[in-house]
Amino acid sequence: MVEGGLARHVRKLSEALVALGTEVHVLTRGDEAMVEEQVQGGVVVHRVRESERPSELGEFVAWVEHMNADMLAVGVELGDRYAFDLVAGHDWLVAVAGDHLANRFRCPLVVTIHATEYGRHQGWVDKHPQSWIHGIEKWMAARADHVITCSHYMRGHVADIFDLDESRVSVIPNGIDPMDLEPVEDLDTLRLQFAAPTQKLVLLVGRLVYEKGFQLALEALPRVIDKVGDVRFLVAGSGTHEHELKAQAKRLGLDEHGIFLGWIGDDVLHSLYRIADLCVIPSLYEPFGLVALEAMASGCPCIVADTGGLREVVPDGERVGLRFNGGDADHLGVMIERLLTDAELRDRLVVEASEHVLRFDWADVAQQTSAVYRQLTGSSALGRT
Repeated sequence: MVEGGLARHVRKLSEALVALGTEVHVLTRGDEAMVEEQVQGGVVVHRVRESERPSELGEFVAWVEHMNADMLAVGVELGDRYAFDLVAGHDWLVAVAGDHLANRFRCPLVVTIHATEYGRHQGWVDKHPQSWIHGIEKWMAARADHVITCSHYMRGHVADIFDLDESRVSVIPNGIDPMDLEPVEDLDTLRLQFAAPTQKLVLLVGRLVYEKGFQLALEALPRVIDKVGDVRFLVAGSGTHEHELKAQAKRLGLDEHGIFLGWIGDDVLHSLYRIADLCVIPSLYEPFGLVALEAMASGCPCIVADTGGLREVVPDGERVGLRFNGGDADHLGVMIERLLTDAELRDRLVVEASEHVLRFDWADVAQQTSAVYRQLTGSSALGRT
């Protein structure tokens, strides 16, 4: 089972590294129903059985500490069976285990920082547990022999808030495999569930948290409906901001114009990209912008906030997508109206974007990552990681 973008990133990167000749072992969590050790896509996956992740933040911190202790115990046992050349950790959740294992194996530690607590909370990290998580991230970045980020924006962000020399930070983008985005639904039937043939359908995808900016899109929609006419919207995802967003939609009179789908699986999501006229990514903080890549790879034109890593995924110039002034709901409304009423522009963006996404190939991501690993190990051929 794959949960979220980080887990998908680790899986695809690991499989691509194996294709390059690297032996990869992934130490991750699992539950009682999962096989403890198996080979998937050439990757040896070791699952540490953990209880279900708690939703309450205080309990979550204790759960993470317990998970790291369990991972460390299993990792030590693996070190008795294999000789590892490098330990690679992803985000703060496994920082403690990664540190201890790299020390025990006497090998380099590489940390990929996908996002920061500081960025997620717009700098408000003075209270627990945000202050604790921020402290772990800062220690992790300083401890690592090298840091990888997914965008140039994130390299500057990480170097700034953690006081790092940027020479210690490499930029390697996330990858995408268009073959993973194949729809499984009857698309005509699926679309009719949400919109009539004459209606326009706007898609919002992601975790329903404040920093994703969905409140901006909802604020922009009444103007769009007034200007364009029959417009429907879909919100696909769940999160801590869901109640507030639903209340906002009700206040704005949007209840009759769209639906909140809640959490949906990847198969359904890939189909939604195919039936939507437009995907909006209105993030206030966005390290990369995978949803924009997925939409473009699926033939769905997108509008993104002019912020963070989205600037690199959707370059300026209106070639592969449109950008709006981050945080500006009025400007977002103007851009949505423009794209929904200009079929020629939509078609051009779709064609250009289909070529643009090929730059984010997992094989190339693995090549760049392997080069960082080889430099740290001083080896032209990496063994186990």
